[in-house]
Amino acid sequence: MQPARLRQIVETARHKRVLCVGDVMLDRFVYGVVERISPEAPVPVLRQSRAASMPGGAANVARNLASLGLEAVIVGAAGDDEAGRELAALLDHSTGISSHLVTLKNRPTTLKTRMVAGGQQLLRLDAEEVGSPDPESERALIAEIAALIPTVSAVLISDYAKGLLSEAVINAVLTGAAQHNLPVIADPKGKDFARYGAVDILKPNASELAAATGLPTGSTPDVERALKAAQAALPAKSIVVTRAAQGMSCIAEGGVLEHVSGKAREVFDVSGAGDTSLAALAMAVVAGANLQEAVQVAILASGIAVGKSGTATVSAAELIDAAALEQWSGKAGTLSVDAMVGQIERWREGGLRIGFTNGVFDILHPGHIRVLEDSRSRCDRLVVGLNSDTSVKRLKGPQRPINDAESRAQVLCGLASVDGVVIFEEDTPLNLITALKPDVLIKGGDYTRDTIVGADFVEARGGDVVVVPIVPGHSTTSTIARSRNGS
Repeated sequence: MQPARLRQIVETARHKRVLCVGDVMLDRFVYGVVERISPEAPVPVLRQSRAASMPGGAANVARNLASLGLEAVIVGAAGDDEAGRELAALLDHSTGISSHLVTLKNRPTTLKTRMVAGGQQLLRLDAEEVGSPDPESERALIAEIAALIPTVSAVLISDYAKGLLSEAVINAVLTGAAQHNLPVIADPKGKDFARYGAVDILKPNASELAAATGLPTGSTPDVERALKAAQAALPAKSIVVTRAAQGMSCIAEGGVLEHVSGKAREVFDVSGAGDTSLAALAMAVVAGANLQEAVQVAILASGIAVGKSGTATVSAAELIDAAALEQWSGKAGTLSVDAMVGQIERWREGGLRIGFTNGVFDILHPGHIRVLEDSRSRCDRLVVGLNSDTSVKRLKGPQRPINDAESRAQVLCGLASVDGVVIFEEDTPLNLITALKPDVLIKGGDYTRDTIVGADFVEARGGDVVVVPIVPGHSTTSTIARSRNGS
């Protein structure tokens, strides 16, 4: 997808309200280090270093909606217990989320605890009870749905098979959405997809589609047959099936089939990736995107999510950065720090050596070109750290910069020697160097090894620090002075 079109979708969807109804839960992550095997049993001993909790399930869909710039409204149920109170507090303190949780009687909040070491999950412990809500809770849920539907632009059904989405609750969603002409997107569970009714988009994964249709989904032809069978048997208007590394496939009204592939990405943690894609679909739909565009946005978002640790969210800025990355072939362009970190990881996967230099680059002159070309000759990909406008003013005075950061970055990206640019706000690039972890750090001019910011960090990681000569007689400051003096 073109970045300009994605920006249009993001801006159109911004601040629109989306209702998410479904199974909420608390996701807890216990991080630590494994250094030995237990003497009591042949199992690893996890020495805990930290723990983190975050809203999960349908509540994570709401978090992703808010992160993408929409206003999320969540309706769900939790137990009257510590986990339920923690979940409610987390949602209440989440910007962009309006939480409407019903308290279940004699039933605990679903709690998933994951033990993680070295970036890998060792164990997941689930504390839950599955079943339909009690009659009083069900009536409360239906009342919340009826009251909120007139205030939103779309409705999401996020089913985690915990029992909250009873026939009556789903009917309340479908009836209310039909009365107000709202699109409904459902992320289903189980084999009975017909229970979700005439939703606008049904979003199973490949294994769920196989279970519901009784057909294989291992190959693209298999998926096509399963989609056609599902559409013939179900009232859903469109079906989108997520296929992990194979991207997504969809069938629209009229039987039109599309296969949309995603960019290959390193998978760090798949927790919550389906929630991210559901939220991204909703963002595109409320912005008026067609089904193929919505699927492209969902693939882009879930691809970012799997590269993060824990039940992660994806922001609108990350989406736009990722779209820019896919547009540039080989080059990264101007990216945020997080996006550039991901790009550098992909470059390294290809065995490439990453170089870094930094500066103001206000008015490019032969000295700059020489330094950049020399820097690029010492690595396979050169990333330039560019001082922001406020940073330049602190360093150079209130009359600088002459050109704003966006203009300076655009000029740098047009040079053959520059593969990517990151704008940083600090006076020095130390935080940026620490995040990017370059293999070679290059500076031009009269610097010495001891005066180069970040040199210790790069060398400690086994990298190189290089000072390249500059072209005598060229300086931005002197060029500006001559211009102002009329010389």
